[in-house]
Amino acid sequence: MSVALVVAIAENGVIGREGGLPWRLSTDLKRFKAVTMGKPVIMGRKTWESIGRPLPGRRNVVITRNAGFVAEGAECAPSLDAALTLTGARQPGVEVCVVGGGEIYREALPLADILHVTHVHAALDGDAFFPPIDPERWAEVSREAVPAGEKDVYATSYVVYQRR
Repeated sequence: MSVALVVAIAENGVIGREGGLPWRLSTDLKRFKAVTMGKPVIMGRKTWESIGRPLPGRRNVVITRNAGFVAEGAECAPSLDAALTLTGARQPGVEVCVVGGGEIYREALPLADILHVTHVHAALDGDAFFPPIDPERWAEVSREAVPAGEKDVYATSYVVYQRR
C-alpha cells in the first residue's frame, strides 16, 4: 500500500478557511494535478463540496459519515479505512492520494508513506490545519523554491517528504 498526502500549508499550519483555500496559487494547482493525475484521490465531504465537482482523470472517493450523501461522479465511503479498501490501496503497486481536509489528513498521516507539501510563504487566518510534520518521522527528499507566478498570491516551496 502506498498512501501519499498532497497538501498546501501556510507557515502557521493553515490549510483552509471557511470551506475553501485561503490563497490563489495557480502554479500549485498545476502541480497538484500532475501529482494526482491517474491516481485515486480520497477526500472528506467538506473538501469535496469546496471543489464542487469530481477531479477529472482520477477516481474520486469521498469520506462521509452520512450514509445518504450522494457525490455525483464520485464514490462514497464511511471511513478512511473503507476508502483505502475501495480504492485498492491495500494492493501492491497502488498509490492513492489523500487530498484533504484537516480531519482526514490527521487520520491518514500515520498511514502515509510520502508527503507532497507546498509550503506557502505566508501566515494566514484559517480554520483548518495540518498537523506538524515531525522531522523524527519524515525525511525531506526534495525541495524546490517556487517564486510567486503571475496568478499566485504567494511564493511557495514544494517539498517531498518520505517516512523514515
